[in-house]
Amino acid sequence: MMAAEDTRSLLDRLPHARGRLQAAAPLADKTWFRVGGPAEVLFRPADLDDLVNFLAGCATDVPITVIGAASNLIVRDGGIAGVVVRLARGFGCIRIEPDGIVCGAGALDATLAEHAAGARLAGLEFLSGIPGTIGGAVVMNAGAYGTEIRDVLDWAELVGRDGRLLRLSGAELGLGYRHSQLPEGAIVVRARLRARPGDDAGIAARMAAIQDSRQSTQPVRARTGGSTFRNPPGLRAWELIDRAGCRGLSRGGAQVSEKHANFLLNTGAASAADIEGLGEEVRRRVHAATGVTLEWEIRRIGLALPGLKAVAP
Repeated sequence: MMAAEDTRSLLDRLPHARGRLQAAAPLADKTWFRVGGPAEVLFRPADLDDLVNFLAGCATDVPITVIGAASNLIVRDGGIAGVVVRLARGFGCIRIEPDGIVCGAGALDATLAEHAAGARLAGLEFLSGIPGTIGGAVVMNAGAYGTEIRDVLDWAELVGRDGRLLRLSGAELGLGYRHSQLPEGAIVVRARLRARPGDDAGIAARMAAIQDSRQSTQPVRARTGGSTFRNPPGLRAWELIDRAGCRGLSRGGAQVSEKHANFLLNTGAASAADIEGLGEEVRRRVHAATGVTLEWEIRRIGLALPGLKAVAP
């Protein structure tokens, strides 16, 4: 855990900001898992200019971590050292264009899908099935139901660690399966997604089918972080987890979902260590049963408390 005097020293070193700077800020209530320790300092920039000025004036030795909706994230129980940047209201703009949408990184994926549908723009319906924000979707090349961000991304605007703005095309971002190649320390702040004219009925039917599929196959009303592990090439993670006998497996207050084996759940009293530890146990059992080492899709950040043992690749 971070000492109070260290946090006070960090606050004194940070540049002035119009947005809110909060010391020892709880993060558990901001994550979908509802677990984890505090941010040493949480920064909610008022807008893009505020973020740019803050980064330009922030010492390079200050760790900076970015979170959005925290839907695919485990914040470890020891909390996060340095500054956690959370993009919220000032980054949620959505602008409709004839053949696409320009949106802030804080805009929710589902909200963007709804705006596209309202403008009779097709091709972005898949976003209605992805929890989280556009910024996170770009960073991990999020995808579902046969479409990924790289299939529709024209460009993304980033703020570098030095506060400089740059715009990169989808190709320049090096988007691959659940990853991107952003410049070190860069923060996604805006993106443009391509779409095409469509008809109300077709778009509505596609979005309804996606929601029906999600609700029938995933624990959408549980405290979860979405798909836990990446699908290995040519394989499905949930099938490997099933084959290893892990469906329903539990540790502390964490459980492998009975409904979808590639989802971990907080059943009500889990710690971050319970959830991450359960994930590592699943990895161990899958490797022992199949020879395949699952790779985490959920992002895990912060300081782990003693006792967590990872499975070696």
